[in-house]
Amino acid sequence: MTARDKESILAVLKSELEFIEKGGYKTPSAVSSAPPPTIFADSLTCLNYGYPYRTHPCTECPLMEFVPESARMSAMPCHHIPLDPTGRTVEAMEEMENIAGMQEAVKNWLRQTIQQLESQPST
Repeated sequence: MTARDKESILAVLKSELEFIEKGGYKTPSAVSSAPPPTIFADSLTCLNYGYPYRTHPCTECPLMEFVPESARMSAMPCHHIPLDPTGRTVEAMEEMENIAGMQEAVKNWLRQTIQQLESQPST
C-alpha cells in the first residue's frame, strides 16, 4: 500500500467513524415506512451513495482492501469485512437484526483499523 493509498483509506475510515458516532445510522421511527439504513452503503463512504443504481463498481472502493478475497464478488462486499477476531461481519449481524451491536462492532473495527494503519510506516 502506498502512502497515498494509506492516507485515502484513513480519510474514508475516519469519516465513517465520525458519521456513526454522530448518529448517522439512526434507525427510522416505528411509524416510518423507510427501511433501516445500511452500514457503509448509506453513508458518503459508499461510492454509490445517493445513486439509485451502481454507478461505480465496488472494486473501486477503498474498503475492498479489507474484504476477504472470497467475498469480493458479492452484492455488498463491504458487508463481508471481518469486524473482530471471531469473523463477525455486517451481513451476519444484519441477519440477527442486532443493529446496536452491529454499529458498535463497526465502530470498534474502525478504531482498531485506523490505529493499525496510523502505526504502520508509510512506504
